[in-house]
Amino acid sequence: MTTQLEHRKTAGQLIMIRFPGTVLDAATADFLQRNSIRAVCLFRGNMTDSEQLAKLTADLRAVMGQDALIAIDQEGGAVVRSTWVPAPPAAMGLGAANDTDLAYRTGAAVARAVKSLGFNWNFAPVLDLNNNPHNPVIAERSFGAEPQRAAELAMAWMAGSHAEGVACCVKHFPGHGDTNVDSHRDLPTVNKPVEELNRLELAPFRIASGAAPAMMTAHIVYPTLDADNPATMSRRILNDLLRDEWQYKGIIITDGMDMHAIAGRYGVGNAAVRALTAGADMVMALGTTETQNETLDAIAAAIASGELSQADIDTRLARLAALARAYPCKPRSYKEDAADREIMAEGWRRSLTAYAGPSGAADTLRRPAAGAKVRLVARQDVVSDGVSEAGVPAAVVADSLRKLYDVELVTFADANTFDWDSLPQDGRFTMLASTSRLRYGDHARATWRPDLHLALWNPYQALDIAAPALMTYGFARPALDAINAWLSGELQASGNAPVPGFK
Repeated sequence: MTTQLEHRKTAGQLIMIRFPGTVLDAATADFLQRNSIRAVCLFRGNMTDSEQLAKLTADLRAVMGQDALIAIDQEGGAVVRSTWVPAPPAAMGLGAANDTDLAYRTGAAVARAVKSLGFNWNFAPVLDLNNNPHNPVIAERSFGAEPQRAAELAMAWMAGSHAEGVACCVKHFPGHGDTNVDSHRDLPTVNKPVEELNRLELAPFRIASGAAPAMMTAHIVYPTLDADNPATMSRRILNDLLRDEWQYKGIIITDGMDMHAIAGRYGVGNAAVRALTAGADMVMALGTTETQNETLDAIAAAIASGELSQADIDTRLARLAALARAYPCKPRSYKEDAADREIMAEGWRRSLTAYAGPSGAADTLRRPAAGAKVRLVARQDVVSDGVSEAGVPAAVVADSLRKLYDVELVTFADANTFDWDSLPQDGRFTMLASTSRLRYGDHARATWRPDLHLALWNPYQALDIAAPALMTYGFARPALDAINAWLSGELQASGNAPVPGFK
């Protein structure tokens, strides 16, 4: 007779967990082994440097076995967990450069770095079309707004990763681009006719469905596809559309079930079972040990009751085993660091985009002369929104610009109250550096007037300020280097924003 413990071990193979800390402690190792868990996702808090991380992933492999799936979100731009390896440009930066060969080389370079650290699964590339400029969580993570070209660039990136032995997972199916709510905080709705979804949101996923080994679901309701369930728990979307109509053969994994859109509304255990019965192969049970136990108990009960049939479980386990064996978790040496940094730097340089501002006159972008007096205005704090890493500190931007100029740094705590008119009218060339993803409100839009806006994260911020702008789609060191190269006249800003509104 099958025991509850055996059901939990089966459940354990259908979930991915996270855990705190930079070492695999005895309690976590015991939890993994006792429940036959074969998949983990590591985050910034699990990492300090290459030596530590390589040991952690080696310890995980020793506990989880040869079919281990060790995952990371190493998209590029602001969404990178291993921050010391060569810094990839954001997807929208690659969209601005508009070169599939560059996208391929970038995906390959990302894979070389993460494989050397012990990962075999990367939750990238993003296939969401950012067709909503007020999207709080996608923005520069998207390759653009045009379905065919965004898919081509993403598939080139994915092909580069696969050539280096790291599985990709495209996300967030059926599309997170046209939302103005972050599903980490609430449950968004995309209420569009099916014809429009087919033409836009769904198109990149359908194009990629023959090549993507895995897809991540979105915690979003699409009423014209399923009015009652978010995609993560929708049989109509995951089974009827993706599996039956599109004949998708790869892994379906949920987004984090700890996100408020799911956990806060449905409860993690109930939601996990509903996701699996809807067609998901693996549930991302990120939360805490308590919520992971709740998830395991709920799935085990569903197995015991027959709500999850043995045939369906066997199919899911076979898919997961096939992924692990196609992309084995075997670290490689990493001797390409310098060459890969040059690939990444090329991407940041070629993505640099000039925006003339509301006046539309290209000659409004002025470069201060070498040694000029510059006033840099930037926010005091840099914060992580829970998805992205924290932005670049104001002092780092100032120090970078000091290679060229005499820089005075002015910081503000709150963009909604900062008085631009309080700045001295002393002839200094004034630059605004935007170092968060947050769009600006009415106060800044109405009163802020820099001579040049450095949009170092969310490119849509350039639309908020009535000034010419340079858009980098991210804040890594090569982005600051590209700005300095433009300011010194060594580089032309040749990127073209791959989303509407910047012409």
